Amino acid sequence: MNAKSNERVYRMSFAGVYPHYIAKAEKKGRTKEELDEIICWLTGYNKKSLQKQIDTKVDFETFFTQAPQLNPNVSKITGVICGYRVEEIEDKLIQKVRYLDKLVDELAKGKTMEKILRK
Repeated sequence: MNAKSNERVYRMSFAGVYPHYIAKAEKKGRTKEELDEIICWLTGYNKKSLQKQIDTKVDFETFFTQAPQLNPNVSKITGVICGYRVEEIEDKLIQKVRYLDKLVDELAKGKTMEKILRK
């Protein structure tokens, strides 16, 4: 990805993308609760602090900058998303966004929560 498209992702509203994550999960028979569990697992937010981020319409950069703690097992998220290997993405913020995309994809593809949460 180039710097210009990275900047566009930084400024994207998390609250604007969140309904698309929900729709993707629900279309495949998964729930908003499972999605929220994945997001909280990745970022360290709890349900209340996650909802606050959504309500205040923060951008992705703020969302990940304010995240309490990235899960220590994040390095176990591997594979290709949007044509890029997530483990090789050099821009750390873009990598976090792609980690989230990858987890949402796994949820939609029917993986068990145990596998998604790298247990």
